[in-house]
Amino acid sequence: MTDQPSLDRRDFMLASTLATIGGAAATVALSSDHAAAQAPMGKFPGGTVFTGDVVHEKPVVSALGVADLEPGKLHRLYFRGVEGPSGQAWLVSVAVLRGARPGKRVTLVSGVHGDEMSSIRAVQTIMNKLDPAVMSGTVMAVFDVSRPAIESMGRRWPNSGRGADLVDLNRVWPGDENGPGAPARHAGLLFNRLIRPNSDYVLDFHTSTTGIDAVAFHLADMTVPEVKAMAELFPIDQIFDSTGYPGLLTDALAKVGIPALTPEIGNARSLDLSMIPLFVEGTMNVLKLHGIIEGPIGRTGRDTGIFVGNTLAPVLATAGGLVEHLVKLGDAVSAGQKIAIQCNMFGEVVAEYRSPVDGEIGGFRSDATSEPGNVIAFILFNRPTLEKAEPYPE
Repeated sequence: MTDQPSLDRRDFMLASTLATIGGAAATVALSSDHAAAQAPMGKFPGGTVFTGDVVHEKPVVSALGVADLEPGKLHRLYFRGVEGPSGQAWLVSVAVLRGARPGKRVTLVSGVHGDEMSSIRAVQTIMNKLDPAVMSGTVMAVFDVSRPAIESMGRRWPNSGRGADLVDLNRVWPGDENGPGAPARHAGLLFNRLIRPNSDYVLDFHTSTTGIDAVAFHLADMTVPEVKAMAELFPIDQIFDSTGYPGLLTDALAKVGIPALTPEIGNARSLDLSMIPLFVEGTMNVLKLHGIIEGPIGRTGRDTGIFVGNTLAPVLATAGGLVEHLVKLGDAVSAGQKIAIQCNMFGEVVAEYRSPVDGEIGGFRSDATSEPGNVIAFILFNRPTLEKAEPYPE
């Protein structure tokens, strides 16, 4: 949930320089065995490359082809991502349930942001419910995409390129294996060698950002029939109908023809044990839809009266002080309705906040205090016409 990415002057100069020297830079980057781990995807067309390393009794791979794995079994392994400043590669935890029979391939992604714990737990729970011996097709789970961010429970990747950059990994997909910046290279490795070659459909699990409480919702492009069919199978509150924008994993996947959506599971930095089961149930419905597992479809969005909107309207603080919400998450609100008040340290009301539209409360500030410019609330609503995709706010 942030503003759309843009290049600052230094990024622009670096990108321009790389574009100018182009092939020469790539040749130098691949000239050593040490750099060969980041060679173009064409070197490994869909196949598995084992590095020879074993960590915690799990093999390490630098490329994966799930068709190489034995059917009817669970396979746990580490994917070798980009190297950190110490020279040690960031290892990403991957589990593959290869069904006993052929079928569709669904990938479950979590941990793209380091403060999103419920996303990881939801994927763990789904994988623990499945038995590859009776499955068709494959379910692959990528648990901890942004390891450096997870280590510090931080949303963004702490990139050392210019001292203290914090990079949102969900703004750099599909990445670039030989591009400027470790986060972009890491995303490129995962996209080219792990996610794209092994996926027919992708669910990229997230939570709200630190400081914002949110309902159970999806970010999904409902104009894509395959995405719409999956999104509606979750017994959740809301769907933000958006095509996304460059940098999101779902947008990068859409550009290569892989239907994907973003389930959003409650709040950051904690396990929401009441909300996680809703997304587990919905994902099991998706696996049934694609014939990976058998059984009747469970509860869906039809049972929960899911609300679909195409725009999130932010209500921003105009003062500093304590914030008191007058509505609950998911409440229907009307234009002009008072939704929050703010008091100074004397207890005097210094601001009142009203909804600018008719819609539903999709999220609001969880911290009791706010300074001017912070988001007080998001209202999901429907705008009759959209000239372009609305930014996914944060």
